[in-house]
Amino acid sequence: MMEQQRTFEKKKQLLLGEAAGANSYLSTVKKHQQLIFALLGGLFLLAGYLIDLSGYSTVAVLFYLTSFAVGGYYKAKEGILDLLQDRSLNVEILMILAAVGAASIGYWGEGAILIFIFSLSGALETYTWQKSEKDLSSLIKLAPNEAAVLGADGETRTIPVEEISIGDKVLVRPGERVPVDGIVLSGETTVDEAALTGEAVPVFKNSGASVFNGTINGKGSMTVEVKKENSDSLFQKMIRLVQQAKEERPPAQQWIEKVEGPYVIAVLAAVALMIVIPYFFFAWDFETTFYRAMVLLVVASPCAVVASVMPALLSAISTGARNGVLMKGGVFLEQLSKADVIAFDKTGTITSGHPQVINVHIEEDMSEEEFYSVVYAVERQSNHPLAKALSDFSRQGSNSPLSVVDSILDITGYGVEGTAAGERWLIGSVALMDREGLRPLSEGWLDREKQWQRDGKTVIYVSKGGMLAGAFAVKDTIRPRVKETLAELHELGIKTVMITGDHEATAASIAKEAGVDSWISESLPQDKVREVDRLKNQYNSVIMVGDGVNDAPALAKADIGIAMGSGSDVAIDTADLVLMKNELNKIRLTLSLSKRLNRIVLQNLTFSVLVILLLISGNFAQQVSLPLGVIGHEGSTILVILNGLRLLKV
Repeated sequence: MMEQQRTFEKKKQLLLGEAAGANSYLSTVKKHQQLIFALLGGLFLLAGYLIDLSGYSTVAVLFYLTSFAVGGYYKAKEGILDLLQDRSLNVEILMILAAVGAASIGYWGEGAILIFIFSLSGALETYTWQKSEKDLSSLIKLAPNEAAVLGADGETRTIPVEEISIGDKVLVRPGERVPVDGIVLSGETTVDEAALTGEAVPVFKNSGASVFNGTINGKGSMTVEVKKENSDSLFQKMIRLVQQAKEERPPAQQWIEKVEGPYVIAVLAAVALMIVIPYFFFAWDFETTFYRAMVLLVVASPCAVVASVMPALLSAISTGARNGVLMKGGVFLEQLSKADVIAFDKTGTITSGHPQVINVHIEEDMSEEEFYSVVYAVERQSNHPLAKALSDFSRQGSNSPLSVVDSILDITGYGVEGTAAGERWLIGSVALMDREGLRPLSEGWLDREKQWQRDGKTVIYVSKGGMLAGAFAVKDTIRPRVKETLAELHELGIKTVMITGDHEATAASIAKEAGVDSWISESLPQDKVREVDRLKNQYNSVIMVGDGVNDAPALAKADIGIAMGSGSDVAIDTADLVLMKNELNKIRLTLSLSKRLNRIVLQNLTFSVLVILLLISGNFAQQVSLPLGVIGHEGSTILVILNGLRLLKV
């Protein structure tokens, strides 16, 4: 009996494998059916040509007609639907008319050649779309479709992530991908966040830590409280960025689409005149006149011009997405190469965003237990990198129960204010202490502050009841390859500026270590906007790179805003490009893509227009035959598409 059961299971697995293979095969065929139809059209064309050489012209015509129907199916369908639904004329209509016109005067083979090459160029354009879809699909696959939600009775039920609500509790088992953006309620584990941050070392997570959709859980289980709906998760935002980029047309493509309709009408009018004028005024016979009109219809069609931009743009967007750079639209990629200055935020952008407390000073009359307990209670509620450094350090220094904080007020750009046991606590920058009138400091305080700042450390003060209670010296490390990236930007002639809220001495130390050209310190969010505005008056185009809520206004003000993938939602929503894995060196890649894109588009437009003018001139001189016109025109279309596909290579 057991042997029969095992045999049954083997057969079942075999059948399932065969079914999966069949489905995969059908999916592949469906995906490439436009190319398959084009190639089949080519085979029927070749068969018709060989039969025609044998003298069976009538049979050859049947094969040519089949080539027309099979090879031209997709393009004819596209052109007719546009004509009926949008009331717009396009190049597909011109090609249909040219092929039918050629066949009507006996040039069946030439018409079939036209349809074959035109359908082949269309298949290449579709390949470009599918390539960008593939890179999007690889991103989508990182996000789970289902999650194990914990009920009130402690039982789990698996539901689609779209049905999860904020506040639900999700169980994430070892080795699973995290299905939501949320906060760990219980459990300890490590999470691989390389897909989002590029950080190769898994990050330790315990109660209170943030986790993100699409990251991979390690060997421990954890219960996560959902903080965002699936549509608002970081991964879904990334996916929307790519979709938005594919749908948005750059200015060059918008102009082409705008003039395509009037141009087609002009070509049809010129063809009508070509049929009438030579016949009535130059004594051409009708067949020659109609033949030249059909050649004009072919060679004047703007197929190559229309294909000059989008295949190249989609290839560039696909390459960017594959390398962790997501763009909200082609217009931004097109404009990137015009930038001559890049402004960087410091924390989380030039630096790693994982600062650590290096030094601490607590006043003698201040209880260390109370000091650490309050700082931990206040700062643990913030996601700011500096707050995390203070909370982690204070948690280790506090052995007493967590202080009860009655209220917390975020003072954007300065720090935070909290009330504990009736006392007002302030934790923040030197500028906050200045604003509160807690300076000038004593000589001992000033000496300590200056020394810390000379060492490139950020000074964070703590005050209680209007009196200084202590201070932390926090230092962040420069991101890997930042120095090399900035050096490469300098070689390209691009100026670099660091804009930070840090004190002058700290900013100067970090700026010199990283290698930026200049820096602007002690900048609040509104100051960053003013500095970006000043740079725009001084330079042609300004790029701003940041990651925090306080960077969002400056990102919006810049000509192009670039956000770090691990940055705040506001920064990502505001920016035009996102560095998904926080790799600043990808800016160099993106600038290169932008320059190559603009260069290739210019090459394509110049080449395609020159070919059209050359073929039209040759046709009026009666030196261009219909086969030559078809090959010259459609060949140029294929060449510009292939030229655009070069952007798939880094």
